[in-house]
Amino acid sequence: MPRDPIPTWFFALVVVRKDDKFLLVHERKHEQKWYLPAGRIEPREDFIKAAQRETLEETGVSVKIEGILKIQHTPMFDGSARVLFIVIASPEDDTPPKSEPDEESLEAAWMTLEEMKNIELRGNEVLELFEYVANGAPIYPLNLITSEAPLYFGSLPTKS
Repeated sequence: MPRDPIPTWFFALVVVRKDDKFLLVHERKHEQKWYLPAGRIEPREDFIKAAQRETLEETGVSVKIEGILKIQHTPMFDGSARVLFIVIASPEDDTPPKSEPDEESLEAAWMTLEEMKNIELRGNEVLELFEYVANGAPIYPLNLITSEAPLYFGSLPTKS
C-alpha cells in the first residue's frame, strides 16, 4: 500500500567565522532577537546556494561555504519534517555587515563569543553552536551531499 509523502522543509544555517568572531543577524522577525544567517531552501536550489543567498540577503556579506558542520532531521508533530543543513563559511572579502534595516533583517554584526553573552539570542543553541565550532568541531566535506540527478539523467554508460 503506497504511503503519502512526508511534507519536508529544508533550511540552510550558516556559521560564518572570521578569526575569533562570528557573523550574527539581528532579525526582523522572531521577536527581533539575534541569530545566525539562515533560511529556507527554495525550489530547485541546492543547500550551498541557499546558504550563500541567505547570508548575503540577511547580512550583506558574501561567503564561501567551506564544509558541513551538521545535518539535522526532525520529525514534527504534524507529520511533516524539518531538515537543517548547518554549514561553515568564511567571508569572501572585507565587506562590513549591513547596518541599515531592510526587509530581510535589522542589521548584522561580527561578535565574539563573549559579546554574544550580552545580547538576546533567539535560542541557547546559537551560542552552543558557535562554541562547538570555536572548540574545534569536525567539519565535513561539501561533497558528502550530491545530487542523484546524474544517476538518472544520462551519466551511466549505455550498452551498444
